[in-house]
Amino acid sequence: MIKKIIYLLFLLSTFIHANVIEVGANKPIKNIKKAIALSRDGDTIIVSYGIYKEGTIVINKKIVFIGKNHPVLDGQKKFEVLSIKADNVIVDGFKIIKSGFATLDDPCGIKVYNRNHVVIQNNILDDNFFGIYIQNGTNCIIKNNKLLAFGKDEQQIGNGIHCWKSDSLQIIGNTISGHRDGIYFEFVTNSVIWRNISTQNIRYGLHFMFSNDDAYISNIFKSNGAGVAVMFTKRVKMFNNYFEENWGDAAYGLLLKEISDSFIIGNKFDKNTSGIYMEGTNRILVEKNIFESNGWGMKIQASCMDNTIRENNFVGNTFDISTNGSLVLNCFNGNYWDKYEGYDLNKNGVGDVPFHPLSLFAVLTEKNPSAMLLFRSFMITLLDKSEKILPSITPDNFIDNFPLTHSLSL
Repeated sequence: MIKKIIYLLFLLSTFIHANVIEVGANKPIKNIKKAIALSRDGDTIIVSYGIYKEGTIVINKKIVFIGKNHPVLDGQKKFEVLSIKADNVIVDGFKIIKSGFATLDDPCGIKVYNRNHVVIQNNILDDNFFGIYIQNGTNCIIKNNKLLAFGKDEQQIGNGIHCWKSDSLQIIGNTISGHRDGIYFEFVTNSVIWRNISTQNIRYGLHFMFSNDDAYISNIFKSNGAGVAVMFTKRVKMFNNYFEENWGDAAYGLLLKEISDSFIIGNKFDKNTSGIYMEGTNRILVEKNIFESNGWGMKIQASCMDNTIRENNFVGNTFDISTNGSLVLNCFNGNYWDKYEGYDLNKNGVGDVPFHPLSLFAVLTEKNPSAMLLFRSFMITLLDKSEKILPSITPDNFIDNFPLTHSLSL
């Protein structure tokens, strides 16, 4: 507590002596680098509208850096545009374009180097190799930025918002498209991604690895190469997100690989090749989600254990569930399945007959993908009906004992 009070007093004393420095064609100072050189910790630099081609601009002081009417910082396809190398920096209201391209040092529109309490907000980033990059940062905020790139090949473009080895970040209200991954987390902990829109990125709308104790809330991931990938991670919370129109041979709304002790609640998976693909996942709660009009609602590989899938709606999917194994170590109960044909004599909303969500044809196509050529044929329909009456190939314990007769209001 004493340390926090001393820190706040230090900030207050800094801002009491702060100056405002204006930069622009009609101002005494016309050069941003000169303004930074003249500034002191706590000062505010206001940049008027114009096009500024000054190579790499380095902010190495605790300043507030504000653009009026989105002045353009142009990297000319040669330079990293803005490098932040001080704590407590605010960057607000710029248009940052055309960073350099390199595969070794990853030049960016804005890059934060090993710093804390940096705020990047209300900026437009257009045609950069990497958009915003946080390297070893703590308590940084990336908010209300628009990031647009025009990548055609994932080897030729970087990520929109790239965060590495950081803690307690807030990624809020950004719009990202045209990058390799919209948002990328690696070794990032205790952070939140909230209300972002990530669309038409080459690989993933969101990709995170080795990033524990994070929350992903109310985001939209639409028309990306493969939706969202969550890998080698623990204690993830994914609430109220939209996974839409992620199509392709290896496309998923949400890919889960080697994760555990996590929550997937209140999301909507609409028109994806697979809504959720799970491999090596353990102790995941999948609850109150909507799986609608997907090729597969969920693909659950045999390496998954102790997952609970309950109180979800499965509507209009080609296959609700698929698996590649015969041993089922997961629990399905209390879901609504539009393919359920049972009855409810006591009218309590729960079917009196258990439901087997794994169809025979789903098992056959998992082993022989070319069998999809027979989809909707009379023979396959007959086989599926026979399998429901006398199961022989599908696992007996792949079952929802309490299927709902009416969809949940989610």
